[in-house]
Amino acid sequence: MLVCLFASAQQKVYFTKEITPESLVKIYEALGVQPKGRVAVKISTGESGGHNYLKPTLIRNLVEKVNGTIVECCTAYGGSRQDVSKHWATIHEHGFDSIFAVDIMDEYGQMRIPVKDRKHIKYDIVGDHLANYDFMINLAHFKGHAMGGFGGVLKNASIGVASTAGKAYIHSAGKTDDASKAWSREYLAAGPTQDSFLESMAAAAQAVHNYMQGGVVYINVLNNMSVDCDCDSHPADPKLKDMGIMASLDPVALDQAALDMVFNHVASPGDDNKPLIERINRQHGTYITDYAEKIGLGSKKYKLINLDK
Repeated sequence: MLVCLFASAQQKVYFTKEITPESLVKIYEALGVQPKGRVAVKISTGESGGHNYLKPTLIRNLVEKVNGTIVECCTAYGGSRQDVSKHWATIHEHGFDSIFAVDIMDEYGQMRIPVKDRKHIKYDIVGDHLANYDFMINLAHFKGHAMGGFGGVLKNASIGVASTAGKAYIHSAGKTDDASKAWSREYLAAGPTQDSFLESMAAAAQAVHNYMQGGVVYINVLNNMSVDCDCDSHPADPKLKDMGIMASLDPVALDQAALDMVFNHVASPGDDNKPLIERINRQHGTYITDYAEKIGLGSKKYKLINLDK
């Protein structure tokens, strides 16, 4: 089993501008990891009506290469993926189950896994089928998010692997695992601070990484970068052009590298990074990498390795 030990040294982050099935396999292979046992490929299958999620045609070669199973969990906010039967209908609508084995990990139950950082959450509540896998490819669509500011591999590991109750528990920074209560107007008015939510996400991402005994690789696909998440059934059109694919063994370095690429981009007509930056800053989204580094999940220091050169 792969174990990643992150030190203060620069972590390797691989990059390619090409966004194709072949380049996705290429950047995965650059990580130099051979998965063993049962492989989970964690993606967002996207809300019904949305269209920015990673398409089956893009990820097919990689999933088949590792003989992986697409894994998801139900949401905590209503929509087409909180109810299991509707979630399966959405998975079918988006074409995933026609190509891959798919597992809604909390369809039949959930379990608690330990967290190292217990500042807010005392455990992480995940789909109990997580126990069926030996290795995970965290394959995230990097884009904006209404609550987190942005969604990358840290969010995909934390909110993405959490069950409905687990999502409520993270969003409320450990105050409740009742989804109906977590989204009530009264609770939100007196609820946790934004930074507490982001800290809880970092802690949950670390819990999943540690549960898999480091047997995780991380990939961000920077395409269709709307200010809205794939959990939005009517996302805003992206204003920023596609940038490429990034991969690393360090989730903190990877999300930081993706953030840096967005923030350092020079805008031009038809290729504007400002709306996404405004969304991220509005939610203090960059703080999650600060805190994830602080608790030892990874390092913000990285070396970018361009596979196109």
